[in-house]
Amino acid sequence: MEPQPTAAPPRTPGPDRATEAIETVFRLESPRVIAGVARIVRDVGIAEELAQDALVAALEQWPRDGVPDNPGAWLMATARHRAVDLIRRRDNYARKLAEIGRDLSAAAPPEVPADPDDIDDDLLRLVFTACHPVLSAEARTALTLRLLGGLTTAEIARAFLVPEPTVAQRIVRAKRTLATKNVAFEVPYGPDRAARLGSVLDVIYLIFNEGYAATAGDDWLRPALCEDALRLARVLSALMPKEPEVHGLTALLEFQASRTAARTGPDGEPVLLKDQNRRRWNRMLITRGIAALDRADTTATGAPGPYVLQAAIAACHALAHTYEETDWPRIAALYALLAARAPSPVVELNRAVAVSMAEGPARALDIVDSLAAEPALRDYHLLPSVRGDLLRRLGRTAEARTEFARAASLTRNERERALLTRRAEECG
Repeated sequence: MEPQPTAAPPRTPGPDRATEAIETVFRLESPRVIAGVARIVRDVGIAEELAQDALVAALEQWPRDGVPDNPGAWLMATARHRAVDLIRRRDNYARKLAEIGRDLSAAAPPEVPADPDDIDDDLLRLVFTACHPVLSAEARTALTLRLLGGLTTAEIARAFLVPEPTVAQRIVRAKRTLATKNVAFEVPYGPDRAARLGSVLDVIYLIFNEGYAATAGDDWLRPALCEDALRLARVLSALMPKEPEVHGLTALLEFQASRTAARTGPDGEPVLLKDQNRRRWNRMLITRGIAALDRADTTATGAPGPYVLQAAIAACHALAHTYEETDWPRIAALYALLAARAPSPVVELNRAVAVSMAEGPARALDIVDSLAAEPALRDYHLLPSVRGDLLRRLGRTAEARTEFARAASLTRNERERALLTRRAEECG
């Protein structure tokens, strides 16, 4: 937001409007505030506390004095001032002063940040810190949603259907682990950066997938999680414009999110891809996905990575005006490349679906049957679901019914269970 002339009088909205403005601004700006403060204190836990202190100050002052013309900069300046005061009070101030390499007493920023690029660098550091491999996947996800998504502990718990104390413990332990392991607040370079970037992308993709097809609960979709993940991907894409996999992930999420409105019926029941009304697909998101995929291709210097390949597959669906027009041979070929680039049983299962459309269900059934002994797919409900669909298309309806019933027994999502149960009954 552009700063307004300093001579302009402050706006003086009522308390309700000011509180609403504070909540909105803090949700949007808290990642940057935490990142900017973390660069000073070198501790994301303390940085979040100082950002919360700035929020409390805003709750006290804005309803009385009016919302500042640049509320994000106000929060940043307040939190940084408090960080400087905190370090001044520490016994090891001299050591911290040497680490930072400048006189903190002279470094308190103006209300309007002088260099937005510095803030972006700080935000990138925060992304890599929250997704550090020293943390478990669950801890990375919770900490990323808290620090970068601006979600409360209760919102994270509700999104993933776990008790709130569990999420709170994950976040506290994650902060403590980062502190005790002396994890540097920095952007890694070289091979370490490539390894860490994969962790960052995986966390964002995990968040999106949980919103796109919830693993448990009564709702199949949780759009808020999809929106948070997509926002994080867009931020990362802006921060790392030369990383093709970042653009690939962003493109993939844009394409996937474009179908959201068509993926459920009037009562929230799942609608399969072949039955979706494609007029309800969001063309603006598809356009954004194409642009992101183009950026991935432009910045690539070698073979496409896993997220670029998945985005290319999603583009095939997005560009087909009808289900029958889908370029299944190309999708099958892309899945073969993906299986070679990032082999996994789930990729093979998806390849089988594409092969079934390009070459017929019999060929695909051979691939699926070869996956039956995979430990990773033993309790994966989509394996019997795909096998049931292939058997149904081959006219083996009794076997298909058994597979759909088994798939229904394995899923923890009530909407998906109802769909699979109905498909089993249709085979009867």
